[in-house]
Amino acid sequence: MAYGLLLIRLVFGLTLAAHGSQKLFGWFGGEGPRGTAGMFEKLGFRQPLAIAVLAGLAELGGGLLLALGLLTPLGAFALVVVMLMAIATVHWAKGFWGTAGGYEFNLAIIAAALAVAATGPGRFSLDNAAGWAGRLSGPWWAVGILVAGAIVSLVTLGVGRTHTLHAGRATHSH
Repeated sequence: MAYGLLLIRLVFGLTLAAHGSQKLFGWFGGEGPRGTAGMFEKLGFRQPLAIAVLAGLAELGGGLLLALGLLTPLGAFALVVVMLMAIATVHWAKGFWGTAGGYEFNLAIIAAALAVAATGPGRFSLDNAAGWAGRLSGPWWAVGILVAGAIVSLVTLGVGRTHTLHAGRATHSH
């Protein structure tokens, strides 16, 4: 089991860290913070540059924490929030399948992050080396991360946007 958890943590964690570096630094073909801010501006966020930096930090930091197995619930939480926001703002309207721009990949990341939080990061983790793995994992951690992630996402969507998109039309909220 330890090897399987290590593989999941490394693949999902480093993949998300790379996505975060695209947003923050423009690495791996990314647009950097200004380009990412343009996307968030089109999605109606009030502070698109701040949201771009926060999303990049959450992906980079959360991905690295998950990959290292360090403060695993915090890494999982950061990734869950970013993926819920991506689903709500971009992918939900396109359906499930990733080939159509849907939320398939985002859901897989959420599931992997929550599964690691519920199971624990495993023997080959910094949490385990520090003696924290048993206290920082379990099914209630996963439930708490999902609930807290949903609340943070809803609050961010509610107060962080100037308008929402409905069927391709912008509607303003005050």
